[in-house]
Amino acid sequence: MIIRSPEPEVKILVDRDHIKTSFEEWARPGHFSRTIAKGPETTTWIWNLHADAHDFDSHTSDLEEISRKVFSAHFGQLSIIFLWLSGMYFHGARFSNYEAWLSDPTHIGPSAQVVWPIVGQEILNGDVGGGFRGIQITSGFFQLWRASGITSELQLYCTAIGALIFAALMLFAGWFHYHKAAPKLAWFQDVESMLNHHLAGLLGLGSLSWAGHQVHVSLPINQFLNAGVDPKEIPLPHEFILNRDLLAQLYPSFAEGATPFFTLNWSKYADFLTFRGGLDPVTGGLWLTDTAHHHLAIAILFLIAGHMYRTNWGIGHGLKDILEAHKGPFTGQGHKGLYEILTTSWHAQLSLNLAMLGSLTIVVAHHMYAMPPYPYLATDYGTQLSLFTHHMWIGGFLIVGAAAHAAIFMVRDYDPTTRYNDLLDRVLRHRDAIISHLNWACIFLGFHSFGLYIHNDTMSALGRPQDMFSDTAIQLQPVFAQWIQNTHALAPGATAPGATASTSLTWGALENAVRCLGSISDQGVVTHITGGNFAQSSITINGWLRDFLWAQASQVIQSYGSSLSAYGLFFLGAHFVWAFSLMFYSVDVVIGKNLLNPSFGLIIN
Repeated sequence: MIIRSPEPEVKILVDRDHIKTSFEEWARPGHFSRTIAKGPETTTWIWNLHADAHDFDSHTSDLEEISRKVFSAHFGQLSIIFLWLSGMYFHGARFSNYEAWLSDPTHIGPSAQVVWPIVGQEILNGDVGGGFRGIQITSGFFQLWRASGITSELQLYCTAIGALIFAALMLFAGWFHYHKAAPKLAWFQDVESMLNHHLAGLLGLGSLSWAGHQVHVSLPINQFLNAGVDPKEIPLPHEFILNRDLLAQLYPSFAEGATPFFTLNWSKYADFLTFRGGLDPVTGGLWLTDTAHHHLAIAILFLIAGHMYRTNWGIGHGLKDILEAHKGPFTGQGHKGLYEILTTSWHAQLSLNLAMLGSLTIVVAHHMYAMPPYPYLATDYGTQLSLFTHHMWIGGFLIVGAAAHAAIFMVRDYDPTTRYNDLLDRVLRHRDAIISHLNWACIFLGFHSFGLYIHNDTMSALGRPQDMFSDTAIQLQPVFAQWIQNTHALAPGATAPGATASTSLTWGALENAVRCLGSISDQGVVTHITGGNFAQSSITINGWLRDFLWAQASQVIQSYGSSLSAYGLFFLGAHFVWAFSLMFYSVDVVIGKNLLNPSFGLIIN
C-alpha cells in the first residue's frame, strides 16, 4: 500500500447543461447517424436503425460522449426493470390467488393469469386448487413474496405503485445526467472511487437493508405463517418495526435493544441470527434466520471492502499499482497496460463483467435447487425446473455476450503496437495452443462421460446392475467434496454446527444437492418427480430418456383438449419451425455438395 498526499481540492466532475433537450431532434428517425438520418432507400435502413441506435461507438469516437450515453442508457434500462417489476406485483395483486396460496402452499398452485373466454381459450384455465381456475405460474414470485413477509394483495398493490414511482425517477435520472449534469470522462475513469461506492453502497448497504428487512419484517411474519396463523390476523409490517415489545415476544433478545451490540455480546442475538445449516423441515427452504445472518455478514464484508481503495485521503489500494505489480517468472510484463485498456475500452471491461456475472448466474442456478432459498420452493417442481432453466440460459447468454464484447474490443479498441509482451499479448500469440488444448479437454470429457454411459446401459441391459457405476454398485465418489465437508465437520462447533448434519430424514439431509424435489404429503414425505432417486435415473442414457425426456414430454404430447393444450401447440409449432428450416438447409447442402462434385454432370445424365 502506498501513502500519498491528499488531493489539493475537489475537482468539478460534471458539465452543466451539456446538450439541450430537443423533442424535434428525437422525433427525427436516425438523428444519431448522418447516413441513416437521410432517410430510407431500401429496407436495410430499418435494420440499420435498430442495429445502430445504441451502438454509441458508431455515433462518435469521443470516449467522454460515449461514456455519457452509456451511463444515461443504464438509467433507462433500470426504468424498464422497475416497470416490469411493477407489472409482476400488479398481476399478483389484481389477478392472482396469492392469499389462497399463502394459506395452503402445498395443495394450492400459484396462478396470476386467468385466460378470457375468447374462441374457447378458457380451456387453458386449469384447477390449481382452492377453487381457483387459471394458468399455473412458475416464476417463483409467490415464494419470494412469502419470504419477504408480504401477506396481502394490498401490500402487492403498494409495492407495484412504489416500483412505478422508481421507474419515473430512473427516467428522470437518465435525462438529468445527460442533459443537465453530465459527468466528465475523469469521473468514469476513477475506478477506485467507483469500487468504493459500488462495494459499500450497492452491495454493502443493499445487503444491510435486506438483512434489516428480514429481521424486522420477514422473520416474525414467517414465524406466524409457519405456525398456521391466518395471514389477516398477523400484525402489519410497520407494527413490528415500531413496536419492539411485539418482536421481543418472538425473539427475546429484542428486549435488550442495541446493548448487546455495543457491549460486543453478540451471541445474545443468536435467536434470530442463526447458523443452523440445512433446510427448514416445515417449508423445505433454507432457515430464514440463517439467510438474515448471511446477509448481515455479507453487508459487513462489503462495507469493509468499500473502504479499501485510495481516493481523496491518499491511503488504500490503487488498481494501477496492483495490476502492474502482478507479474511472475513466466508472464513477461504481466498485467502492465491492463489498467489503460480497462479504463479506455468499455467493451473490455464489459466483457470481464459479463463473464463473471454469467458464471455466477450458473452457480445460482445450481444452488437454487440444491438449497432452495424461499419457503415452499422445494415442493414446486415446475418452478424449480423453470428457475434452473432460466438461470442457466441467462448465464449462457451473458457468457456469449462476454465473448462478443471481447471480440468488439479486439476489433475496435485493441492496438497491438502499444501492447508488447504483457499477458494479453502473450495469450494472443499462443492462442492456437490454448484453443486446441481446451478442445482436447472437451473431447476427453465428452468421450469419457459417454463411455461411462455406454458401460452402464450395457450392464443394465445384460442384467448386471452390480457391475454398473452407481451409488449402490461401483462407486465413483467425490473425494475432493468429501474432504471439504470433512474439514467443515472437524472445525470448531461455533463455525457451522449444522453444515453436515441431517436436516431431517424427510428432506434427505445432504442428498438434497443431487435430487430434484417433487411434492410433499401431509405427513411430510417427499415424492420425487421421477418416482425414484435422481442419482439412479441419471446414470444411464435409457434412464434420461425414460424418466426425464418422456416423463416430462408425454403430458404435453397428449395434451389436446386439456388445460395443457397451449403447451402441446407450442411443442408442435417449435418442431415445425425446426423441421421447416432443416428442410431448406438439407436441400441446400445436397445441391451445394453435388454442384461442387466434378461428377455431378454424370449423375444427372
